[in-house]
Amino acid sequence: MAWYAYCVAERQAFPELCRHRRPMPLNGVTGLFGNQTFLFPASDLAVIVTEHNPEDSAKLDQQSQKDHARVIADCFKHSTVLPFRFGTTFQDDDALRRSVRSNQRHFLANVERLRGKAEMHLKVLVDDTCPGNTLRNMTVGQEYLTSLRESASRQRERQSKARALSVQMHRMFLPLAEEITCKRMESGKMLLDIAHLIDNKTIERYQNKYSSAIQQMKECKMQLSGPWPPYHFVHRSNPHHTQA
Repeated sequence: MAWYAYCVAERQAFPELCRHRRPMPLNGVTGLFGNQTFLFPASDLAVIVTEHNPEDSAKLDQQSQKDHARVIADCFKHSTVLPFRFGTTFQDDDALRRSVRSNQRHFLANVERLRGKAEMHLKVLVDDTCPGNTLRNMTVGQEYLTSLRESASRQRERQSKARALSVQMHRMFLPLAEEITCKRMESGKMLLDIAHLIDNKTIERYQNKYSSAIQQMKECKMQLSGPWPPYHFVHRSNPHHTQA
């Protein structure tokens, strides 16, 4: 039997696995296409799976992505989870066991590191201070060189502003770790996409800081979602900060 995998979880979080070595139904959680979810035991871990048929791969769509995330979120209510990428499948029981066995040390280390933690997701939209014209003048000579210099200058200014704003957010929210990307929108505004890793015990405090941030930073449009499973931090062994 092939399996579709959603996430790795702590086996001890599911008492029904204490005396079983075979996959057990996970009650109350429905997987892709309405399929029954199972707890697949593997040493000290459990993999949340559903049965997978080859023809199911062609049916994966946007709704499937939402269902994949929903299953992970439901399991996150009971255990630390390490999400699999959407569309992850294993050919049979042995393939799944081999994968867990070969990655067990990595999985266990990440479970220990992320236990009791959650991800909060911030989107910050701000006016571009140097919109300019993104289309370069492609004529030869001095005009082209001037266009290149102006474009590089605008890009440095954008990066500087994005960096300053991300530092301000870090000081305001004090996350355990963060993952940040910045991009320029077609509207001419800049969007900072910020993932913060925090302790579960500080979720309410974080939400209060968000309310304060909205009042203090009226030049920004902000949107908060979470708490989520720590999607952005599963493969990070240290606090990480990225800007693109």
